[in-house]
Amino acid sequence: MEDMIISQAVILAGGLGTRLRPFTDENPKPMYPFQGRPFIEYLMRQIKNFGIHNVLLLLGYLPEKIMDYLGDGSRYGITISYDVAPVSYNTADRLLHAQDQIMDTFLLMYCDNYCPIDFLRLKREFAGNKALIQLSVYENRDGYTKDNLLVQDGLVTIYDKKRVTSGLRGVDIGYAIIDKCVLQYITESGMNFEAGVYPEVIRRKKLYATVTAHRYYSVGSWERIKLTEQFFRQQPTVLLDRDGTINKRAPKACYIETPEAFVWLEGAREGIRLLKDAGYRVIIVSNQPGIARGNLTEDVLAQIHKKMQEDLKQETGYEIDAIYYCPHNWDEGCECRKPAPGMLYQAQRDFSLNLTECFMIGDDERDMEAGKAAGCQCVLVSDSYCLLDAVYDLLEGKYFGGNGTDISED
Repeated sequence: MEDMIISQAVILAGGLGTRLRPFTDENPKPMYPFQGRPFIEYLMRQIKNFGIHNVLLLLGYLPEKIMDYLGDGSRYGITISYDVAPVSYNTADRLLHAQDQIMDTFLLMYCDNYCPIDFLRLKREFAGNKALIQLSVYENRDGYTKDNLLVQDGLVTIYDKKRVTSGLRGVDIGYAIIDKCVLQYITESGMNFEAGVYPEVIRRKKLYATVTAHRYYSVGSWERIKLTEQFFRQQPTVLLDRDGTINKRAPKACYIETPEAFVWLEGAREGIRLLKDAGYRVIIVSNQPGIARGNLTEDVLAQIHKKMQEDLKQETGYEIDAIYYCPHNWDEGCECRKPAPGMLYQAQRDFSLNLTECFMIGDDERDMEAGKAAGCQCVLVSDSYCLLDAVYDLLEGKYFGGNGTDISED
């Protein structure tokens, strides 16, 4: 139910942020700056893009620093209000302290996490599950952090704040849509909201997860700051299919099996040159099932790509920034073969991409499906609308959107 309206975001922002000292000796952690803006401002802009116009910040430590900076929210096109409670309050106490200002259904966020989630999907799953809480969960297959829950068929079956239970998989990253009635499960002062309330909601089978493979970014500790800086320093990025997009396809049921068989499509190198001139990062994501079927080896594929890079550099002075390929057969059930988005998520992790701001350009519906699944802006090319045409339109500002937008030739 994408028409479901969530009108309020509530942000927990009252802690001391001791892991970010010495910065937090004089500043609350969400004021840590990236590209000249404090982290909290990125959250405000994201909330506005969700279509939410009312924000309630639950403050404790140095509240005036945040209040003086954000003001009433009018410069972001939203309304910001504040509830200030003692620094000693735990998260459950903060929510109870502000409960008269909290709407019946709200989005709960942490002040130190940012992830470009699919908010429409989160709303749709909350409504469809008749959930009391619908969490956003990072699948954490790369061991980015320590798991704190277990999800089975969308239902959260274990939540362990201390992260000691065996068999956990996934981590809560905030961005939870919550039915306010769960505040009744706060039974004592000093409780941590998640540790105290989530197990009770699990017992009632009303805690669900919307799982994402898109890495989240944080100001929770110094270990996370470098990656977060890379993330907010976004270089515009285009993800390109290979065969049929930049080079001529082999005949049906055949593959590009030698360097000599790699033949550039007309205008493809010029399109890549224009992207690189404009400051874009260019990444290839390509299915190569010929490896699994014995038609070529990974060494031969490397030779093909070496020729591709040499040709491109000779004509334009540039190279492709990275190449990802899936070596599996169509029936192996891997997560990297398009239309699965695994290669896109691998690129996301390697380059700290915001996939909702990236373009996926390809000539096959599988490319579009992979791009949509990852939240990219998708452009379908064809014999009559080639890569160079798409690049001209992209650089002229024709394409915009995100979160899986499919943009085809008019």
